[in-house]
Amino acid sequence: MFDSPLSASAYDVLGVTPTTGDDALRRAYRARLRETHPDTGGDAAVFIRVQRAWELIGTPEGRAAYDRSHGIGVETEWSGWRAPAPPADTRPRPKTYGEPGAWRRTKYIDLLREWAGEEIADPYAPAIVRAAPRELRRLLAEALAEEGTAAAVAGLGMGFTLWHGIATLPAASPAASPATSPATSPDGRTTDAAQRLDHVILGPSGLYGVMSADFGGVVGIRRGELTGPSLGHRAPVTTLLSQVAAVARAARVRFSGAIVVLPDDDLSQAVTPLGSIRGLPVAVVRRSALPGVLRRGLPGARVIGGNELFDIRTRLTQRTRFA
Repeated sequence: MFDSPLSASAYDVLGVTPTTGDDALRRAYRARLRETHPDTGGDAAVFIRVQRAWELIGTPEGRAAYDRSHGIGVETEWSGWRAPAPPADTRPRPKTYGEPGAWRRTKYIDLLREWAGEEIADPYAPAIVRAAPRELRRLLAEALAEEGTAAAVAGLGMGFTLWHGIATLPAASPAASPATSPATSPDGRTTDAAQRLDHVILGPSGLYGVMSADFGGVVGIRRGELTGPSLGHRAPVTTLLSQVAAVARAARVRFSGAIVVLPDDDLSQAVTPLGSIRGLPVAVVRRSALPGVLRRGLPGARVIGGNELFDIRTRLTQRTRFA
């Protein structure tokens, strides 16, 4: 919690500033507990975040550690919001193509330079990220979400093939590069004339299109779509199904299902099946639960095996490029 570039800081959750004194901080915490307690009409998810915020900054030691790690009140060379180095793992790995989050990280740095009007020595420094416009922080949050998903599925094993950050080639000319004029997808994601898809994952349980998302807060589900104050007018499930359809047409493959992956803290349960939408089983899944879902498959998903696995790998490799 609080590690996303989009999420509120522990201070924001308690309604105080980093310069608030200890006594005032304690009074603010107690007031926020009363305001958010479910028994008095508050939101249970917000109530939990208030408690978590106090755990982080409620003691002088915890507060000092939190401030240091977030670059608050001190000059620091530590760069926040970087992908952690993966631990050494000698197990057989799935075949993997592409670099998760690469396009969005590049876009973030380019736009950050534009916004600042100069080169920035460390574009990931916590103070820089906090000061950046929300649209830039969203790009970084989405890049980190892609990297988090890639790390979660990296141990699936040799029976799986992973594509990260793919874009379909224009149907009229397979060898041509897609146009790069900016556009906005139905969920507000910045994209270009090509359809982008965060991940395509192929294994014995099927072929899945996967979106990695981070909206900086708890989300709900209503009528087959994600909802919540942090989403605005975005429609992630609709967007994902559009991306999956574009890749399916371009590569001439049939997907088994579609999955939206969110940080664990942002969902009330590990897996929420949404049923069949546009002929595809769809689910919203916590990141930590994704490997198990991919091994089992979604309910009603079309299982793939035999020569079809090799045919799908070939088609996806030939008809897509990396975003």
